[in-house]
Amino acid sequence: MDNSFDFIIVGGGIVGLATAYKLQKKFPNLKLLVLEKEDHLAAHQTGNNSGVIHSGIYYKPGSRKANNCVEGRKELVAFVKEHGISHDLCGKIIVATDESELAHLDKIYQNGIQNGVEETEYITAQQIKEIEPYCSGIKGVRVGCTGIVDFVALTNKLAELVSIINPGSKILTQHEVISIKNERDISIVKTSKGEFIAKRIIFCAGLQADRMARKDGINLSEQVVGFRGDYYELTEKGKHKVKHLIYPVPNPDFPFLGVHFTRMTNGEIECGPNAVFSFKREGYGKTDFDWKDTYDALSYNGTWKLLLGNIKFAANEYRRAFSKRLFLETLQKMIPSLTMEDIKPGRAGVRAILLASDGDTRDDFRFEYKDNSIHVLNAPSPAATACLAIAEEIVKNVVKQFKI
Repeated sequence: MDNSFDFIIVGGGIVGLATAYKLQKKFPNLKLLVLEKEDHLAAHQTGNNSGVIHSGIYYKPGSRKANNCVEGRKELVAFVKEHGISHDLCGKIIVATDESELAHLDKIYQNGIQNGVEETEYITAQQIKEIEPYCSGIKGVRVGCTGIVDFVALTNKLAELVSIINPGSKILTQHEVISIKNERDISIVKTSKGEFIAKRIIFCAGLQADRMARKDGINLSEQVVGFRGDYYELTEKGKHKVKHLIYPVPNPDFPFLGVHFTRMTNGEIECGPNAVFSFKREGYGKTDFDWKDTYDALSYNGTWKLLLGNIKFAANEYRRAFSKRLFLETLQKMIPSLTMEDIKPGRAGVRAILLASDGDTRDDFRFEYKDNSIHVLNAPSPAATACLAIAEEIVKNVVKQFKI
């Protein structure tokens, strides 16, 4: 195989493949190479999230997250309809269970209105019951335009389309990037299975984004820290208690949406995730451990400032990770009738959080530019929903930055 390409995209998750697709679609003659270190695409954040098509209601008006989520959702829905990807625009409700949550519920609603999120409305306690008979709340917001999708199938479809547009482009799994050597007009990417040459590189490396940036010579002050999210599933006995998507009012002090109920495209119903510090960036078991990941995280001031500044929250999350009873108690705030027999342990995911040294979570999408490369440094939720809009922004910057 010829090892020379116009662009190399590092990372075979949904943002990487959406970027490859958008770039290939705009420039059909460009020869692209996607490098993924695992043996299949969408192996980490893409394939281990809750599968929700986010509406854009949570995000600060005018932010990259808000703009890309709203536009990206619309484009994503049109794409999955066109290509027959499993999805369902079932809608969701955000439920306040205590008066202390009402002010933030109102802020979320106003964000949705300012962000142009369609089918957004307040609902009463009675309307909550009409939509979800087993759910209890004092007030809620219904968002009709959100839903669920198979993000893994979507990623694989994007890969297929890249190859159809230009058969000379390649998507290679089991190719871990070891090093990058930048010369004047080209970059040489050394992988676990050989070297490749490219004029430009786009990094969409998710949980490894900071490490890839440093390998490319970027002086990055922030660091990626992984937070694992554990899920439970409703058993056959409990499945009838959830019909759509049910979310709590999130705690505004943390970059997580809280434990919620999600009806998946395969008919299963998941409850979660929590959020606990992960001792392995790509570790999905409760006791998974990696020396390098742990050392990198715990030798970084930002990690300690985040954890110590939120010690009660962190301790509660960790206890809940090992206690089915405590996890159930959280779920019962919205569905009081749930019992231990209604839930069973499910899968887990790990989220990449880009932390500043002062413990601040770099919450918005963030890109970094270098001579021959573009880095997607921070693409947390709703990046999967927003993937096509993020990719469009990257391609626009490719044209501007590289003058092609």
